[in-house]
Amino acid sequence: MDPAPHRGGVRARGGGPVSLLERVPPVWLVLTAIVSLQVGAAIAKDGFALVGPLVFVLLRLATSAVVLLAVAGPRLTGRHRGDWLVVLGYGVCLAGMNVAIYQAFARIPLGMAVTIEFLGPLAVAVLGSRRPRDLVWVGLAGVGVALLGFDPTGLDPVGVGFAVLAALFWAGYILLGARTARRWEGVSGLAVASLFGVLLAGAPGLLEGGALLLDPRVLALGLAVGVLSSVLPYSLELTALRRMPPRVFGVLMSLEPAAAALAALVLLGERLTGAQWLALGCVVVASVGATRAPRAVPDG
Repeated sequence: MDPAPHRGGVRARGGGPVSLLERVPPVWLVLTAIVSLQVGAAIAKDGFALVGPLVFVLLRLATSAVVLLAVAGPRLTGRHRGDWLVVLGYGVCLAGMNVAIYQAFARIPLGMAVTIEFLGPLAVAVLGSRRPRDLVWVGLAGVGVALLGFDPTGLDPVGVGFAVLAALFWAGYILLGARTARRWEGVSGLAVASLFGVLLAGAPGLLEGGALLLDPRVLALGLAVGVLSSVLPYSLELTALRRMPPRVFGVLMSLEPAAAALAALVLLGERLTGAQWLALGCVVVASVGATRAPRAVPDG
């Protein structure tokens, strides 16, 4: 799962080709973004047989950074020290989330990795609420986690650990994204954060990829992953958010774990056990319940 500007509360400026997308019902834009994101994740995982996950992290971040910088044209002069500290932290969370979830993809089924990662935004949603009934959703998510623990097939503990780390980075990404949106115009904060992410992930990706980074197949796969997992979802989600209440958006995004499992089933042949599907369902329902009413996101 991966990163998207809406989770930090960023809004894009209007104009340009985006206006064509505004004719499409926003629900379909969000659903298309979800499918695109998870198909990109499945393509990346399939490419791990050719090159390591850190290479795909680098190529994905580089693709999104180039596109976002070209679109946003961020103003870099006259910035306060606080602006740079916030966007740097945002970039650290962005890079960390990508590295961690791709390492999880390499070790456990895609659907399970995204399910565990989704505990991050779920925790932020619940902690930002003062409704006692949200404890029900915490308990339901806990049941899902317990089901994974008692699953007789087991999951690679290292892969689970990376998915949990991705969840923590995702929570930080949401909180710092809200601050970034208040300090940087449009998607300019995300563009700069993506550039920081490339710099942070660059050395590990270059070391892992080596000469394979010049392989046309690797570059083509990396470009496809960048477009499907970052550029296209960002554009569709930002367009949808102009015409869709955030609570509705949050409910739709709760479908991501199921979309990841289905994409992995169709494209990778990954099958989940009954216990794993039940765990996934618990987390999805908990997320829907936690996001069905508007709430303030804590400033962090």
